[in-house]
Amino acid sequence: MLAIIIYALGIMYSPGPVNLLGLNMGLHGQGRRSFGFCLGVGLAMLVLFLLFGLAGAAWVQPNVLALFGALGCGYILYLAVKIARASVDPASLNQTPRMLHFRDGLIMQLGNPKGVIATLPIATLQFPAAGIHGGLLIVWSLGLAALAVGAPGSYALLGTLLGRRLESARLFRGINLVMATLLVGVALSMGWEHVWTPLMASFGRA
Repeated sequence: MLAIIIYALGIMYSPGPVNLLGLNMGLHGQGRRSFGFCLGVGLAMLVLFLLFGLAGAAWVQPNVLALFGALGCGYILYLAVKIARASVDPASLNQTPRMLHFRDGLIMQLGNPKGVIATLPIATLQFPAAGIHGGLLIVWSLGLAALAVGAPGSYALLGTLLGRRLESARLFRGINLVMATLLVGVALSMGWEHVWTPLMASFGRA
C-alpha cells in the first residue's frame, strides 16, 4: 500500500498545469484564496478514483480520452491567455481577486490527462492488487483526493514565500508571461501526446 502513496505523490506533486497555476496564484499574493481552486482539483481526482475504481477501465476508449484531453488543453490555453493579459499592481496584490476558483480547478483537472495517468493505474491495478474494494475503495479515494488538494496548495505556498520578495510590477508582468508560456507549452505537449497521437493511431488502425 505504501507503493500506492509513493506513486500518487510522485505524479501529483510533479510540475504540471494545475500546480503551475497554484504557483502563479501564490506569486501574486493569492495563496489563501487558492483554497477553492485546490478543492476543485481534489474533487476531480476523487471523481476519477471512484469512477475508475468502481467501473474499471473497460469503458475508457482512446477516442473518449482524446476528447477530454482536447477540452483540457483548450482550457489550459484559455487560462494562459488570461494570465498573459492580466495587469499587475504589486501594491494591491492582496486586494486583487484572481480568476481561479473551485470551478476552474474541477473543470481543469477533469480534462487534464495527467489526472487520468495518476488515477487509472492506481484504481484499476494497484487497488485490486492490495485488496482495496467497496468501502475501503471510497476511504482510499478520499485520502488520495486530499493529497491531490495539497499538490497545487503546496505550489501556492511556495509562490507565496517567493512573491513576498518581489515588488517590481515589471517583474510580476514577466512572471505572468513566463507562466503563460509554460502553460502553452504544457498544453501543446499534452495535446500532442494525449490527443493527436492517439487519434492518428486510431485512424491508422481504421
